[in-house]
Amino acid sequence: MIAPPALTAKAALLTLLASLTLSACSGDSWREEVLLHDGQKIVVERSQTYKGRSEIGQPTPIGEHTVKFTVPATGQKVTWTSEYGEDLGRTNFNLLAVHVLKGTPYVVATPNLCLAYNKWGRPNPPYVYFKHDGKTWQRIDQAAWPAEFQTVNVVQYIWGYDLANLVKSGLTPANEVTKLNQEVRQPEFKTILRERMQYPPCPPVAGGPKAPHPIP
Repeated sequence: MIAPPALTAKAALLTLLASLTLSACSGDSWREEVLLHDGQKIVVERSQTYKGRSEIGQPTPIGEHTVKFTVPATGQKVTWTSEYGEDLGRTNFNLLAVHVLKGTPYVVATPNLCLAYNKWGRPNPPYVYFKHDGKTWQRIDQAAWPAEFQTVNVVQYIWGYDLANLVKSGLTPANEVTKLNQEVRQPEFKTILRERMQYPPCPPVAGGPKAPHPIP
């Protein structure tokens, strides 16, 4: 027997709501082999949950992203988390690289879209740097970021089909990480820049999101 149209529409709505609820509460995790500046390799565990505002028909954004790894030589286990921003409706950062120098771990990330870019002071180049002091992560300025750290060494595309492959693979080797990141087009996400960009990624706050913005 064919269900009445009204009942069919109601069932479809309930299915959609259940799907969105499941997506918002679910998460993914995977492992990557990270190549450090001195040739050493470490394994990082990455995970993310989904939460926040999204357009109709668009997937739920990343709500929180976490990376865990063991520091070579010291054996210390550290965790860095890009937390959910209530003011952003998504996570604050996109992870770019994990590095270690003389037993001290560092992380560099880029603000997640323009609201986050404005929130974190519109850095140019568009990076926010972190250093672990042995107990907690501290934000540092560009001058304190070691010059040895130039590479983006974690996978950048972490959604959709690419994410599914990462989760399925169990462990993505360092050479495959490099290969996957070759698809990235923006120079500021291919390597860690030291010079200011002529055209920052987001238009000035005072001009609004639709202000004229020169295209290089």
